[in-house]
This record gives sequence, C-alpha cells and structure tokens, in this order.
Amino acid sequence: MSKRMTRRGGLPGIVRRRSPVHGFGVFAVERIRKNARIIDYAGELVRNDDCEAREARYLADGCVWVFRVNRSWSRDAAVGGNIARFINHSCTPNCWFEVVDKTIWIRARRDIRRGEELTYDYSIIGERTIPCRCRPGCPNKI
Repeated sequence: MSKRMTRRGGLPGIVRRRSPVHGFGVFAVERIRKNARIIDYAGELVRNDDCEAREARYLADGCVWVFRVNRSWSRDAAVGGNIARFINHSCTPNCWFEVVDKTIWIRARRDIRRGEELTYDYSIIGERTIPCRCRPGCPNKI
C-alpha cells in the first residue's frame, strides 16, 4: 500500500511504498530538479537533553527517527512526523538536507527521475550501530 504525499506550496509529488533498500521508502512521483526543496522533515521539536531515551528506544528497534537540528534541539519524527521519516539512508544519496532555523528541508542533490527512491546521508554523529543497507555488501554503519 502506498501513501501519496499531497502537493502543497509547489513541492514535488512523492509517495511512500516498500523499498528494496529497507522497509518503506519515499519515491518521486514526478521528475525533481536539482536543489529543489522536496519536503520538510517534520516531528516534535524536543530539547536534545530530553530525547536521548527516545533515540535509544528507536535505535534498539533499528530505526533512526530523531534528527538533530542544532546543539539544543532535535526533531522526533515518531511524534507528529510526516513521510520524510521514511526516506532511507545512502552513502551515495540523491538528496541532501538543509537546516533553516529549526526546519529541516530535504533537497535534491541532482535531478531525480520519476519513480526513483529518495535517499540522503543521515550523517550520524556518535556510535553507529545499524548496518547500512544502501547497496549489497556496504561495509558502513549508520
């Protein structure tokens, strides 16, 4: 079952569906031009000191739902998040992220074809415990 992302504010259409990379992923419904804003990474805004237990719980389940915004704040996509939380990690991504104030924008690193899965480098800081699945035999951890 796929969930279509509603187009708003001129953002490109995207959809969530099963991914060959891992679990669910997010795919382009249309061509996306290089550097275009695709979606904001939504979620509850939480002080970093208060989200460590949440992060540990999610990581134990093999998920990365908490996105560090800056030294003080994080976004917890498990609470109030959108389909951006299903964008998978890749060591060779087609997207990048940009933090503007406390908003995290996922943007196209290059032109993205219709039907292509969106990925970005999670840029995890600290202990990396989840095996990377971006390609068969990838030796990295996220």
